[in-house]
This record gives sequence, C-alpha cells and structure tokens, in this order.
Amino acid sequence: MATQPESSRSRGPLAVLWWRLVRFGFRLLYNELAFTYDLVSWVVSLGQWRAWQHVALRYLDAPPGATILDLAHGPGNFHLDLRAAGYRAVGLDLSRSMGRIAGRKLRRHHLVPALARGRAQALPFPDDTFPAVISTFPTEFIIDLATLREVYRVLRPGGRLIVVFSGTLTQGGAAKDALELAYRATGQRGPWPVDVEERLRAAGLEGQIAFEALPHSVVHLFTANKP
Repeated sequence: MATQPESSRSRGPLAVLWWRLVRFGFRLLYNELAFTYDLVSWVVSLGQWRAWQHVALRYLDAPPGATILDLAHGPGNFHLDLRAAGYRAVGLDLSRSMGRIAGRKLRRHHLVPALARGRAQALPFPDDTFPAVISTFPTEFIIDLATLREVYRVLRPGGRLIVVFSGTLTQGGAAKDALELAYRATGQRGPWPVDVEERLRAAGLEGQIAFEALPHSVVHLFTANKP
C-alpha cells in the first residue's frame, strides 16, 4: 500500500496532523496489525490485490531456478508466487511482524523460508547477486536514492528492478468510487514528488513507467535495468 511522500502535500497545521495520523495507521498495519494485512488489501482492492501483485511476473526476465530478491516481502504472498513460478526467492522486510507472518505462511506450504530483516537502503547482500529485484506496493522508500543505489549494487549486470506501486479499479460502481476517495485521502494517488525515471538514472538504472490493463483494473509499475 504505497503512500506518497509528505513533501507532496499541503503542510498546514491540520494537514500535518492528518498525515501524521495516516502514517501512524500505516505503521500499525505493517507492524502491530500486520495480521490484518491480507484482509485489508483484499477489501481495498475489491479482491484484485493478488492479481496486481502477480503482474510483476510478466516483467520478470530471468531463467527458471534463478534467485530473486523480494524486497519488502510483507506477508509472503508474492514469495509464494515466485516459488510457484519456479524461482528461488530471498525476502527482506523491515517489519518483524511481517517476517513472522511470511515465515509461517511459507512453512505451511512446506517451503523453507529465506527471509531477512533489514532496510532497503542497506541491503545485506553481496554485489551482483540477483538477476532481478521485485517490490510490490512498497512505501516511498523505494524511490529513495540510497535504496536505488543499493538495488543497483546487488543486481547483476543486465538485471532488472520491477516495482508494482499501485492499482486503479476500473469497475465496481459505488464501492470503487468510495475506495478511490479513500485512496486519495490517504495519499495513495497523485504523482511522486520526483521524476521517477530521472531518479532511476541518477542511480545508474535505465527505467520506465508502465501500465498493465487487467479485466477490472489497471496496474501501475515501473521497471529498471542495470546496464
């Protein structure tokens, strides 16, 4: 559930208080209330969340059996997608709660977890390790230049970063309209405060924004390659 950085918003006193509350809510969702994440994501996408995540696989250009970094792995759902598609997966997330949930979910599927806790701005992996790094619905850390430089470092030459950062419902009637208002109220709509393609170039990556149409929605993502 990606939120836009505060710098892109009004900074009046009431606005500051509101965005602090929004950030607090997201912090709870990723930590103390992480056990509700799957349900919340299903509700706020009218059941499309997993389809939105799965779009990332369409942009994955890596041989079967390759080891993919699942950055900000959350409750582990996309980790299962990678395994089902024949890839090995290594996950990293800052949230201890998400790590525990993902670990339990993987073990229930008789898979050995390969999960680490850490920050995207200081990835605990050697240079040139992964043919691909994927992140689905990250927060604004993903466009931090320090994050992108770390992604560049751990990608192999020719490797690819794939980021699914939002989805927009195109069907759903009044429920869709209500959810769109909620997305806007919580900062999940509108442009990033930086030029994403320019930021990718600053980190040494060659990237572009993409849109993928699904039957009931459109997925927004960007991809970037390490030369």
